[in-house]
Amino acid sequence: MDKKAKLAEQKPGMAYLTIEQRDFGGSGASAGQGRDPLSARLRAGDRAAAAELVDAYYEQIYLFIRRLSHDRHTSEDLTQEVFFSAWHHIGQLKDDKALKGWLYRIAANVSRLYWRRHRQNEVVGIEQIDLPADSEAGPEKAGHQEQLEQVRDAVAKLPVKLRETIVLHYLQQLTIAEAAEIAGLRQGTFKSRLNRALRTLKKSVI
Repeated sequence: MDKKAKLAEQKPGMAYLTIEQRDFGGSGASAGQGRDPLSARLRAGDRAAAAELVDAYYEQIYLFIRRLSHDRHTSEDLTQEVFFSAWHHIGQLKDDKALKGWLYRIAANVSRLYWRRHRQNEVVGIEQIDLPADSEAGPEKAGHQEQLEQVRDAVAKLPVKLRETIVLHYLQQLTIAEAAEIAGLRQGTFKSRLNRALRTLKKSVI
């Protein structure tokens, strides 16, 4: 999976997911009408479906974990843990259409558990994620890049729960409803936490 991680880091425009990637119903998972849903094939022990699951969602889950301020090596390990857990606990998924959200919840839980176990670790910061080279970058581009790095640094320094809300809604570009479900919060609670994170960020970058 390390090759997939490297591709995800180097992919142009990786700072934000495309509209197609945001489809919460699942990208590759819903391909091929008339076939059993991917989750149903996973429950049946179909190993080809397991490979398909990784192909469809690895990039999104890896970048989500990476943006939660884990370093590259840890992000690879945690992403593998997410898919391993999904394979072994697929029976817990009751709604076939909720596969993607379920994967995100596993990823969020894996990340939280890691931080609880490694509270002493220094936050790496999502600014460490490689950005594609831009040969035409000029002064304006450089200024924008500097501002972006300041924001990323500020996000990385947020408490884990606040950082998660920013990453889910703004970097992974999930809706409030989707992000709140993944965070295990009511929408109103998620919005309040998100607003608190934004207020903290504004103080940090002004």
